[in-house]
Amino acid sequence: MKLISWNVNGLRAALKKDFLGYLAEEAPDILCVQETKAMEEDVEVLWPAGYRAYWNSAEKRGYSGTCVLTRPVPLKVTRGIGKPEHDREGRVLTLEFGGYHLVDVYVPNSQRELTRLEYRQVWDRDFLGYLKGLERTKPVVMCGDFNVAHREIDLTHPKANARNHGFTAEERAGFQAFMDAGFIDTFREFEKGGGHYTWWSPMNRARERNVGWRIDYFLVSGSLRPGLKGAFIRPEIMGSDHCPVGVEIEV
Repeated sequence: MKLISWNVNGLRAALKKDFLGYLAEEAPDILCVQETKAMEEDVEVLWPAGYRAYWNSAEKRGYSGTCVLTRPVPLKVTRGIGKPEHDREGRVLTLEFGGYHLVDVYVPNSQRELTRLEYRQVWDRDFLGYLKGLERTKPVVMCGDFNVAHREIDLTHPKANARNHGFTAEERAGFQAFMDAGFIDTFREFEKGGGHYTWWSPMNRARERNVGWRIDYFLVSGSLRPGLKGAFIRPEIMGSDHCPVGVEIEV
């Protein structure tokens, strides 16, 4: 199976930038979208044959939100993680399939002045607890925009960003907790080198110069490692300040 994740920074905007053309060319079995910034009724589009769309939109219009386009029909769809303090922003959408749980996530940004860093730490702990609860029944594939570069190799200027949102010690520790709990960063199973990013600032020709951050991931339960056939980044795909990431996996 081919699974793709993409923060589109507004699905309505992405649809005007050949989102459907990309979907047709990539032809994933499942596409997980983050930062839809829309309600389902706001998006007037006929999805390609074979795909069904499942949504979790934020209560606040034009903000956050997740969506999954899938060919396989899920057994169950769950919106949120069961905690009202976290579930108003449409950040987590879980689809249960026969052999695994798929979790599409848009992790909260700590904000430029770190005004949401304390909340982000609570989120990370509660989200990990939710994942471990899922794992009690089936292994987990999770993907999305985690709003953190895990290691220095995952951004162009680590020293200059040591206390900036997306690379604080607290955020990095929150991400490391997923690794410590047994989840695998799929991309690093195949690529150990630097220079591979998934988000670029729209300023100063950052994308053209490949001055970026790797903050979009596919993580899988350790038990799924034997079925992992490949992981990749699509930096050539435009339409958002993020690019798609994906995995080939047997589940």
